[in-house]
Amino acid sequence: MKDVKVLGPGCSRCETTAQMVRDAAAKLGLDVTVEKVTDYAVIAGYGIASTPGIVIDGKVVHAGGLPKPDDVARWLAA
Repeated sequence: MKDVKVLGPGCSRCETTAQMVRDAAAKLGLDVTVEKVTDYAVIAGYGIASTPGIVIDGKVVHAGGLPKPDDVARWLAA
């Protein structure tokens, strides 16, 4: 099971990003947990200044703006 964190203040882009992760995981048949992190101190701890950010299994894979669906699928499949 992959552990995915979506970092951001809870804006619509963050919600969309979380849904993109869920959709990509379902398409790939992967079991994932998606946690939304809104605490700015925690977000800063990952070195992210621009949200939304995505952390998969402890590794930052994206920061700032909506990711491309193909990228999300590639990150989850890795």
